[in-house]
Amino acid sequence: MRICHVVGARPNFMKAAPVIRALSAYPVKQIVVHTGQHYDFNMSEAFFQQLGMPAPDINLQVGSDTHAQQTAQIMSRFEPVLLDTKPDLVIVYGDVNSTVAAALVCSKRMIRIAHVEAGLRSFDRTMPEEINRLLTDQLSDLLFTPSEDGNLNLAREGISCEKVFFVGNVMIDTLASMLPETEGRLLPDLPKKYALVTLHRPSNVDELDWLALLLSSLEKASRELAFIFPVHPRTRQKMTELGIKPNGKGNIRFLEPLPYLEFLALQKHAIIVITDSGGIQEETTYLGIPCLTVRENTERPITLSMGTNTLVGRDTSRLIKEINRVLDQPRKRQGIPPLWDGHAAERIARVIMRGESCMPERETPLPAELHGASPREKPDQCGQTTRASGGS
Repeated sequence: MRICHVVGARPNFMKAAPVIRALSAYPVKQIVVHTGQHYDFNMSEAFFQQLGMPAPDINLQVGSDTHAQQTAQIMSRFEPVLLDTKPDLVIVYGDVNSTVAAALVCSKRMIRIAHVEAGLRSFDRTMPEEINRLLTDQLSDLLFTPSEDGNLNLAREGISCEKVFFVGNVMIDTLASMLPETEGRLLPDLPKKYALVTLHRPSNVDELDWLALLLSSLEKASRELAFIFPVHPRTRQKMTELGIKPNGKGNIRFLEPLPYLEFLALQKHAIIVITDSGGIQEETTYLGIPCLTVRENTERPITLSMGTNTLVGRDTSRLIKEINRVLDQPRKRQGIPPLWDGHAAERIARVIMRGESCMPERETPLPAELHGASPREKPDQCGQTTRASGGS
């Protein structure tokens, strides 16, 4: 069996690494295609090295561009790879442009697609990632969900439950296995207490007036707590347009993007994390670190209901209030979501190679507010909603 993995951006690498490792226990030939969507060393090659991933067999070297141009270039460069390597299955990860581009090409070429991290929804179609998620899930033959709300979202969209497998979160596989490696990786001269900041989404960095207001609010908050801010290339460019040189402002320490282990070490020891990243919402939930998400919505609601995540939207006063709340009374850990146990990739490999079902028996139905059902409804094993027994 020939399996092709398509990766393009930092979150993909952390999801693909454990899946590649789990599949290596079976008689398969694996090919890794890097689209080049992230081309910065610390956001790409360094991750392959630290995660123990094989070097990509093929790099499409697409680079940065508009969403349409980048997606189109990936499609045109990926199709010859498919024709040459003839994979039986292509595995795509997450919600980046590389994911939807590869899925579109595979669907036209009648090649089976597996989507790792399927079913997540923000219900906000102004987010490019939401469009990528919706399209990829409709095209995929195997859909691996990280949390049970994903199954319910897919059921509502008419996707057959026979394609859908609740396997858990592969990001947590990587995090759990790499945590011991973070010892000794902390940056020198760090303050004893600090907040960690990451911002990269267009909704936060492309609107310059809002970005300026957000940075000003962080600068004010940094008078009470040191801030460590690894700056994404997109964010750095926008800061330059504002005339801000990210080389230190007040008590904010601006850094270049960091390799995985160094960033994970920073997360592990932070008092609080401020972000707009979906993956970091998950990582902080597992680590028990309070997280403030600078977005109006999240495709990972389980980090709100079971984790340490709080949405602050585009409200700088709320952001400051929540920072102070955490400093005064840190939020207690809520627990770890089901199947975030470090073995999601093994479940994925079993489904692919043996066709095993990974849907566990539910002890209790999901809360109605999580899946949009009324209190008298509950999800069945496929994630469909059925009437609860009893009553009229």
